[in-house]
Amino acid sequence: MLDIKQYKFWLCPCTQDLYGDEVLEHVHQHALEVAEALNASDSIPFEVVVKPNLLTSDVIQETFNAANMDPECAGIITWAHTFSPSKSYILGLQDLRKPLCQFATQYNEEIPYDTIDMDFMNENQAAHGERELGHIFARMRWNHKVVFGFWKDAEAQKELGDWMRVAVGVNESRNIRVCRFADTMRNVAVTDGDKVEAHVKFGWTVDAWPVNDLVPYVDAVTDAEAKALADEYYDTYELVLDGRDPEEFRRHVEVQAAQEIGIERFLEEHNYNAFSDHFGDLGGLKQLPSLAIQRLMQKGYGFGPEGDWKTPAMVRLMKVMTAGMKDAKGSALMEDYTYNLVKGKEGILESHMSEVDPSVADGRIAIRATPLSMGDREDPARLIFTGKTGPAIATSLVDLGNRFRLIIQDVDCKPVEKPMPMLPTGTVFWEPRPNLKVGTAAWIYAGGAHHTAFSYDLTADQMVDWAEAMGIEPVVIDANTNLRDFQRDLKLGEVYYR
Repeated sequence: MLDIKQYKFWLCPCTQDLYGDEVLEHVHQHALEVAEALNASDSIPFEVVVKPNLLTSDVIQETFNAANMDPECAGIITWAHTFSPSKSYILGLQDLRKPLCQFATQYNEEIPYDTIDMDFMNENQAAHGERELGHIFARMRWNHKVVFGFWKDAEAQKELGDWMRVAVGVNESRNIRVCRFADTMRNVAVTDGDKVEAHVKFGWTVDAWPVNDLVPYVDAVTDAEAKALADEYYDTYELVLDGRDPEEFRRHVEVQAAQEIGIERFLEEHNYNAFSDHFGDLGGLKQLPSLAIQRLMQKGYGFGPEGDWKTPAMVRLMKVMTAGMKDAKGSALMEDYTYNLVKGKEGILESHMSEVDPSVADGRIAIRATPLSMGDREDPARLIFTGKTGPAIATSLVDLGNRFRLIIQDVDCKPVEKPMPMLPTGTVFWEPRPNLKVGTAAWIYAGGAHHTAFSYDLTADQMVDWAEAMGIEPVVIDANTNLRDFQRDLKLGEVYYR
């Protein structure tokens, strides 16, 4: 499900022909050397391809339009090796529809004090050229990323690699297709919003389907198919019978197995990679899809409950942005449930009633089939576990009527103080930064939802870059948040992003 295309990034040396062919050849050869080093770095997740020197307005416009038309090109990386007159970039930037990173680097790390002369200065004037480029980006209000540092430096490579994942997220956002089985939960505001504007801003397709259009796909799953997948469940997870008859327990599990197969076939046939459902509108389904949805999220599908269509799109986006990441800890749907207000042990218990992605699990994962007060169906089988510890981010995309806002919060995931044997769900326990009091108040002031798209593997800076590339308002709550300043910034955002 997460077979993301093999994107490439175009490294475009920025220069001009004032200094002759020999210098231009040096610029090209240096770019090849930089690309080779980047491609050898573990921090660079996608291939870097060197393109011809950007010499004139015609070459720049032709190169940028070629990038637009190449489905494998995820973005442009510019490098002003020499001075590069930036009026030449105006037409190209007016046409460019791919993300752009200004890699403010330099071929030489150190000034060659003993030999430096004017020829060297002219050929290696990145400090001059990057400022010229930066001015035209600012003049044109062209949103781009600046990464500064020596091209061999691990920190610069890491920052460039992080931006690449953002750029892939920008490209793949246009491919997100959300299927909604039933509508948004009645009278709930934050999970609803303007689907047309989401298509305009993000490229998301959001469609509604009656849940009973899904039912035939589930019913068509054969007993043999359901039993085979249930066997896989039994081999993969522990079982917690809670005193249930083993055969009756198995029947509940096989219902979820049939739902996993049926839902995935529906999504594949209709080309969706994210979806939502509603516990209050289950049609002919025997159980609320639970274990089935947990498994589909682990495969890479985005999901949101109660008809929430923004969260599944954001979860899918996070899974795309982290695809292939070494030692990834997981990205998932979460929901704020209940606080722990004991001094020194503060935090928020995160979960959902049955659909928490096991990709974020730490250690033991078990199947239970327990009653669910909502949904008016038989007890759903689901996976229970506790989440990993460590730093993470929680995000909420909200529609404020005149614009979208992406709220991004740094959180620290911690162990719970005690086991919770009566709670049959997957859980994560976190404390928002800078602390529970300020972090929670800031989230509420910003209008954040109770559903979040959560990731151990992405950073607040990456999500800010994505939001800005999409032309929406990013709001960050982190260790430096001060409520007075935060509320002032929200008011300023009302003016800037209206």
